[in-house]
Amino acid sequence: MKLRPLLLTIALLAMIDGARCSPADEAEKKLKSWVDDVVAVADHASDTKTLRKNIAPILDRSINFEFMTRRAVGPGWRQLTPNQQKEVIKLFSTLITRTYTAKFTPGEHPAILFKTPTFPAPGRVEVPTSIVYKGSRYEVVYRQEESAAWRITDVVIEGVSMVANYRTQFDSELKQGGAASLISSLNHSVNTQP
Repeated sequence: MKLRPLLLTIALLAMIDGARCSPADEAEKKLKSWVDDVVAVADHASDTKTLRKNIAPILDRSINFEFMTRRAVGPGWRQLTPNQQKEVIKLFSTLITRTYTAKFTPGEHPAILFKTPTFPAPGRVEVPTSIVYKGSRYEVVYRQEESAAWRITDVVIEGVSMVANYRTQFDSELKQGGAASLISSLNHSVNTQP
């Protein structure tokens, strides 16, 4: 039967291709694709409102906002009811999206250099980048996790973890006024963000 050698060859090629594409390669490939998508949107946006509207879906598929929010809230996450948790995730993702898009000037293109990924633990990869934008250079590390489908779970900008930075703020809000204070503070931040 002539079909059998063909099927074996296809199966062998698939195994070889699978071996070449490690989980870390998959994570890095996804990150580069998302960055390319964001840059393409930023290149063609005529204003900040359009930019935000068109980048939001890319961020939704590239960032695991639930992981990021839970870690930013930290141990206080257990104080929140399921409905409060959903509200905090929604508000935090809106805040991150608005903060991120506020950094862009429509039509201005950053230069991004991807560096060699590191593996701090099994199922985790950190992809360092060097970004030059508007004449300034920024060192940014994207943290991705396999358990989050290789989506971004933290961003470290110039050595400062976004999750750790927000955790300090959120912890203070929770200690002062509990979940209601945290939600109120997030609402305020979202509503005052340009």
